[in-house]
Amino acid sequence: MPSVLILGATSTIARAVAAEFATHGFDLILAGRDREELDALAADLKLRHGVSTSTLPFDALAFETHEAVLGSCFAQVGEALEGVVVCLGYLGDQAAAQGDFFEARRILDTNFTGCVSALNIIANHFEKMQKRFICVLTSVAGDRGRRSNYLYGAAKGGLSIYLQGLRNRLFHSNVRVITIKPGFVDTRMTYGRPGLFLVATPEAVARSIFNAIKNSQDIAYVPWFWRWLMFIIRQIPEGLFKRMRL
Repeated sequence: MPSVLILGATSTIARAVAAEFATHGFDLILAGRDREELDALAADLKLRHGVSTSTLPFDALAFETHEAVLGSCFAQVGEALEGVVVCLGYLGDQAAAQGDFFEARRILDTNFTGCVSALNIIANHFEKMQKRFICVLTSVAGDRGRRSNYLYGAAKGGLSIYLQGLRNRLFHSNVRVITIKPGFVDTRMTYGRPGLFLVATPEAVARSIFNAIKNSQDIAYVPWFWRWLMFIIRQIPEGLFKRMRL
């Protein structure tokens, strides 16, 4: 039975992604910081879908542990590991981060540095195995910097650029690299935030992510209409854009 590893598995979107993969018969390795929550999620998915589930302790900010943790996972799962979905993210507090570098660093390290640390290890492993997929959630926030979340947007934008290069590198090894750019999604991270519109459900986003992987898309905006919304936003001249309160 093919397996998929999900990093950041206890987030709202990751839970929906895990359920979507389980629906299609994939065994699951769920990785995250909260072992108790991971175990409960694994037991629920196993009961509901009849797939094999296991858990893996993983902290995006504990860079020094990534090699050992992921290496042990690769050794245990072996050839059955078909792909990895990276759902790591921390929106943070933009206003606080402007005066507190530790908050700024947490936003940058969770959304970029921690992801790159894990992805370098995964890429090196999959390059030898070939015929695998790496799917990573970035954000539409990375398409253009806005005053309300430019640290988060900078990290996600940097991650999207990293994935472009990784896609180029791994193409000849037949390893697919899929960039997912979600818009607003109904999650714990966005709950109560002002100015949200066209909010998607996690389940709808998970279906779109699974289909993007199945169809070997390079970049997928989720839901699809965000591709055109962000195209319009990117066309606004900088002289006008800097005056807008976004």
